[in-house]
Amino acid sequence: MSRRTPPSLEHLAMQNLLSHPALANSALDDLPMLLFPSLFMEAYIGGHKEVLKAMVQAWPFPCLPLGDLAQPPDLEIIKAVLDGLDLLLSNKERRNRWKLQVVDLLGEHPGIWTLGYPAMAQISYPGFPPGELRASPWTGMGEEQPLMIAMDLTIAHSPKDDLQAFLLQWAWERRERVRLCPRVLEILSDSSSETQKALQVVNPDSILELLVSKLCLGETEKTFAFLLSQMKKLRILSFCNMCAHLDTSSSPNFSCSSFQLGAHLGQLQHLQEVRMKEIVFLGGKLPAIFRSLPPLKDLFLSSCNLQEADLRFLSRCPCTRQLKHLWLRNLSMKSFSPELLRALLEQVASTLEILALEKCEITDAQVSAILPALSQCSKLSSFSFYGNHVFMDTLQSLLGLMARLGHLNESIYSPPVESYVPTGNLDPDRFFQVLAGLAQDLRDVVTTPNKIQICPGFCHLCNYFLYYFLGPDGSWVLRDEEFHNHEALAG
Repeated sequence: MSRRTPPSLEHLAMQNLLSHPALANSALDDLPMLLFPSLFMEAYIGGHKEVLKAMVQAWPFPCLPLGDLAQPPDLEIIKAVLDGLDLLLSNKERRNRWKLQVVDLLGEHPGIWTLGYPAMAQISYPGFPPGELRASPWTGMGEEQPLMIAMDLTIAHSPKDDLQAFLLQWAWERRERVRLCPRVLEILSDSSSETQKALQVVNPDSILELLVSKLCLGETEKTFAFLLSQMKKLRILSFCNMCAHLDTSSSPNFSCSSFQLGAHLGQLQHLQEVRMKEIVFLGGKLPAIFRSLPPLKDLFLSSCNLQEADLRFLSRCPCTRQLKHLWLRNLSMKSFSPELLRALLEQVASTLEILALEKCEITDAQVSAILPALSQCSKLSSFSFYGNHVFMDTLQSLLGLMARLGHLNESIYSPPVESYVPTGNLDPDRFFQVLAGLAQDLRDVVTTPNKIQICPGFCHLCNYFLYYFLGPDGSWVLRDEEFHNHEALAG
């Protein structure tokens, strides 16, 4: 017979307390700090709501990492925790003796509950060191630091889960004493009132990544601009499907708004990545918005009606001089001067590692113009020219150059114009003739299988594409798989 390890005296004592809530509540003041994390975890997992309420009020550490418990935060259990917080928030005398500063739902301290009270005491949240109370920047809070709830946040018509909806409303009702601290903030609502309400309970200094979609700047601009100017730690900024009531190039007010947005962005000195997709009013406004940006590492522009002046600005702007990743997708450049794209690539040649020029209607003349600049991109490891259809001679020149770049691991191209019939459909016979000609040209210079890939089609529904790459014997090999690295291709 196998012998079971008998429960420890500590475990038996905790189970006895949890089975008698009244006893547990009265014993908390005398409970050794050593047992606090273990007892709280047992109460949380076991759903002992009354004990949880009492333990929150007596919590002896600056941070309560609920997101790192063995099971995900449960709405009913979180409500019990918040009930305990309510009693403290409404009791000034007890609040003055309260050590808890942050309720952390992010889950960034894995295993912390099993490390014991010394580890709990060392947890800190950026900007709010343990035990240090600071004067609050929020009007109406006086010298009291608000309770911070660390959680990623999505502002939408329907919050993505019941817990988030409840916490948003709970924080709004206590906005003088509570702040939500998201590392990632998504604004996906086109409701001005709903967005402004949520923004009033957000601590902007905690935000590292901001995604804004469907927001009408004309309605929420004042609140949004104030919030943006306070995001001093922001690293990633994404604008998608933005709208504006003043969406005309002749409107001096909208031009002024662009300058104001650029001024606020200029204060974000930690910004590293900017992504703009489906911003129909961006054309001609890029200099005003980007002028004061710090040097970026990643720039993504997709489905925006850029003008020649915008591309010329990017080729001269200090913010692009250290780019590592440049994504230009679905931007019509066929009427642009060939020298503009060349100047931009010369600007980023020394640092660029990933380059995507996808569905930009790039012409043969433009390809010929950028070949010298591409030859200078010595660090380039990934290149996508998908969705641009040039003639066979031009494609051969481009492939020959890219195949010789030492650090290039993979690149992808669409078939040349000769592969298609006049109706625009791919002709299999013509396509395989093209592949045969390319194989002859590339056999001696392509040493890695994925360095040159010809992609005749892509399925956006399943995120899979068909592509041909040169095998070891110099013949083309067909493969269909999910495309991971060039995210813009499937975007």
